[in-house]
Amino acid sequence: MPSKSEAYYFLIGFFCLISPILSGQNQKVADSLKQIYRHANLRDSNRFELLRNLAFNESKDLNLALKYADELITLAKEKNNHLYLYRGYLQKGNKTRLLGNLEEALEAYFKSEEAARKANFLAGQGNTLSAIADIYSISHNHSNAMLYYHKAIATLRRSGDSVALASAILNAGDEFLTNKMYDSASIYFKESGVLFEKANYLVGNAYSLGNIGMVYANVGQSNLAEKNINEAVRILEELEDYYPICVYLISMCDIYLERGDNPKAMSYAMRSLRLARQYGLKDQISAAYLKLSELNEKNGNLGESFNYYKNHILYRDSVNNIQSVQQMANLRTDYEVSQKQTEVNLLSQQKKNQQIVLTATVITSILIFLLAIGLYRRYNFIRETNVIIEEEKNRSENLLLNILPEETAKELKHHGRVQAKKFESVTVLFIDFKGFTRFAEQVEPEQLVKSIDFYFKEFDKVTTKYNLEKIKTIGDSYMCAGGLPIANKTHARNVILAAKEMIDFVRRELDAQDDLIHFEARIGIHTGPVVAGIVGTKKWQYDIWGDTVNIASRMESMSESGRVNLSETTYLEIKHEFPCEYRGIIDMKNRGSMNMYFLS
Repeated sequence: MPSKSEAYYFLIGFFCLISPILSGQNQKVADSLKQIYRHANLRDSNRFELLRNLAFNESKDLNLALKYADELITLAKEKNNHLYLYRGYLQKGNKTRLLGNLEEALEAYFKSEEAARKANFLAGQGNTLSAIADIYSISHNHSNAMLYYHKAIATLRRSGDSVALASAILNAGDEFLTNKMYDSASIYFKESGVLFEKANYLVGNAYSLGNIGMVYANVGQSNLAEKNINEAVRILEELEDYYPICVYLISMCDIYLERGDNPKAMSYAMRSLRLARQYGLKDQISAAYLKLSELNEKNGNLGESFNYYKNHILYRDSVNNIQSVQQMANLRTDYEVSQKQTEVNLLSQQKKNQQIVLTATVITSILIFLLAIGLYRRYNFIRETNVIIEEEKNRSENLLLNILPEETAKELKHHGRVQAKKFESVTVLFIDFKGFTRFAEQVEPEQLVKSIDFYFKEFDKVTTKYNLEKIKTIGDSYMCAGGLPIANKTHARNVILAAKEMIDFVRRELDAQDDLIHFEARIGIHTGPVVAGIVGTKKWQYDIWGDTVNIASRMESMSESGRVNLSETTYLEIKHEFPCEYRGIIDMKNRGSMNMYFLS
């Protein structure tokens, strides 16, 4: 893969932070609201909402959007409205960030977070913490970026705002992508995509698709990268959200450059430059010029390459003070101490007499006291932050382990894919409920689901107890297997013990007096070879395939209520330990005849 310019990795998920009543940034909304702004004399809450929506949706003229945000801030201060003060500063930070003034954007975000705290608006605090993390990420301050991302994610998980949570997770994934931690980036992008899809948040889906595409591009899967990025660009063009389009177009340029299609790569870079210049996106103008310089150098056009590079330097330097933003991280941590030290230095230079010596001594004593307090608070802050980071790391690990077996999850994290594996001897169990279809037609869906959940939770406990792997549930059918993902010699015995506990549990619950529906159940078991693994790139599921699975399913359908039906293969494995009843040779649909046994 060709090397990427730094602008390639600039955050795009940052723009998912929205007001609760909006579905996404929309220039058409801003254009329609301008008429109301010019002609309607709105007051108080109505004017608050109008200014907030104008500042958020205006994407073509960033200076105009900034004007709306400043007017909202002024009005909120006059009315002492902390909620809209938070929103005004948030939009001011967003627009000044796009205009390239990172230091001013960071100041606006800190003021926005302070207003959100005063308004007791938890989701707003999470939004601004994530935006602060974005600025640190752009400034290449990885430690502070991850510190604020984890604080934002932890705050937003408590807020219940799924779109804002997905946005913060998406942006944290961007930071992992920037630092070439592709497995972590992919996990975060997939989680954000699931949350955006549940919330039906179209622009969020576009960002997740595009960012996953950039992961694919970096690991050499250019076809998947192109598919995801093109779909993201299509959605964002409809929404007129141009900043991320510029980023993705540079990514498409790199994909075609890798394929050796230099004209196509050049066209994508030029398209990114046109959009960035049209909408005044300085960092993306700089990125496009740098990419065009690289392309012309590869094509031997050294004069053109030099001109593009000069323009890249010009626009790069016009993005205000990245270095000062980096310094602000440390400045805020030790703010009180540095301020007092400055006072001491000024006093020692201005006054020479004994009174100043005495005053300086007192100030020094206070400084030492404040330093001790500051260091103690910083220690507590770092300790609490490490706990939050560890909790988020464990949450991600547990989420993956709840979806996939441990060995499979490790393989996926280390290699980015899972190799299908054949097992020569596995025992598969199916169990389902008698009369389920009849109950489904007669009772409320909520009560039916609650009842199935009650039984399946007990089955989960049994499979865990006997070291079995739960494969999946289909309606009222529950499937598990022994002997994988790590092969063992006791899988048939373990499955029989689990089957006995399951059938006994179902039998005991038949007479229970509660608000649940209780069923009779039947079980089928078969032993044989299978192939196991995961397929696809979305909603991973560990699954098994082969004739063994089909026969086990037929064993269950040929069983009887309250009984465990075994194939002859399983019977031969366990006959010396568990008594069985021979049923005879029984015909199965599309399978011919087989010997079957009931577990006594």
